[in-house]
Amino acid sequence: MAAELKSSGACNCTQAVTKALSDETSLTEEQLLKISSGFAAGMGNMEATCGAMIGAAMIVGLKTEGKGAVMATKKIQEEFRRRCGALKCRDLKAITDGKPLCPCDECVRNAVLIYGEVMGL
Repeated sequence: MAAELKSSGACNCTQAVTKALSDETSLTEEQLLKISSGFAAGMGNMEATCGAMIGAAMIVGLKTEGKGAVMATKKIQEEFRRRCGALKCRDLKAITDGKPLCPCDECVRNAVLIYGEVMGL
């Protein structure tokens, strides 16, 4: 679902992840889309953390009510880096061999899958 939302242009990376995981929170999809809107493209400039990773961390915080969120987010980050090759948008979008290290649709797909694995879904 997250990859489809991103590739269709309906959502940025952060929004795609938070919307796909909306059932993990008490917030509505509309609320999640609003609060995650400013985190696209590595927080708006491709120099910072991938928006997909930010979305997963946001949902972890909501799901855990902040208790244990740092440890769970660290586990998600470690696995995201292993699967995608980097954490920063700039590095993920770096072109090698004519393609990015990890395309956005793969980043959002991985963020949702890894969230599920870490959170026991």
